[in-house]
Amino acid sequence: MTSLFQILLMLLGVVRFVILAHFILSWLLSFEVLNLRQPIVAQIWNGLNRLLEPIYGPIRRFLPNMGGLDLSPIVALLGVYAVEIILRNNAAFFY
Repeated sequence: MTSLFQILLMLLGVVRFVILAHFILSWLLSFEVLNLRQPIVAQIWNGLNRLLEPIYGPIRRFLPNMGGLDLSPIVALLGVYAVEIILRNNAAFFY
């Protein structure tokens, strides 16, 4: 059961990394450091959007409209951290 606990924490780390990568890429696109006319950038952007839309969609429906400011990545990161805290506090159940 310890390995299950470690696998869950690893998956949460991957989700955290993907959310941060999407967040940073969105800022790079906003400030025109990168653009979507570059094929590799467009592929990465579309892939990250497809991966994260099932997470962001329900959060966006819950949050009020902020006029162009998307807070769903921050809420998603807080959710990932909350799940990690819950897992770590209940680690005794995995041993």
